[in-house]
Amino acid sequence: MCVGPDGRPLFNQLLYRRGNPYMYAFDILWLNGQDLRKLPLVERKRRLRRLIPPQPFPVLYTDHEDGHGAELYQAACSLDLEGIVAKWKYGPYVGDDVATSWVKIKNPAYSQAQGRHEQFTKFRRLSLS
Repeated sequence: MCVGPDGRPLFNQLLYRRGNPYMYAFDILWLNGQDLRKLPLVERKRRLRRLIPPQPFPVLYTDHEDGHGAELYQAACSLDLEGIVAKWKYGPYVGDDVATSWVKIKNPAYSQAQGRHEQFTKFRRLSLS
């Protein structure tokens, strides 16, 4: 994502390549050909943390909040962020059409979601011309 001076994401800057993009890494599923999905999230995050180079770097480690999900969600909404991702702390990664070990909880009032579908459609048309 691209971020503004206040640290909040700026969706259009990423879509139209107008800013310096960052990747916020919050989980790792594979490493050096090894499948890590059966490991608990806390172990996967420990391994991920060791991989992220010192800052500044375009890949940033995203820490977790333990036991305060409702408060974190309320804070995300009050800051006009898109939402939060909730995962089982000791669970393996499960991500298929039948079941999942994580859920994205969206802010229904997120301002940058308005018109997003139309922006993707417009961007695709511009990219193909």
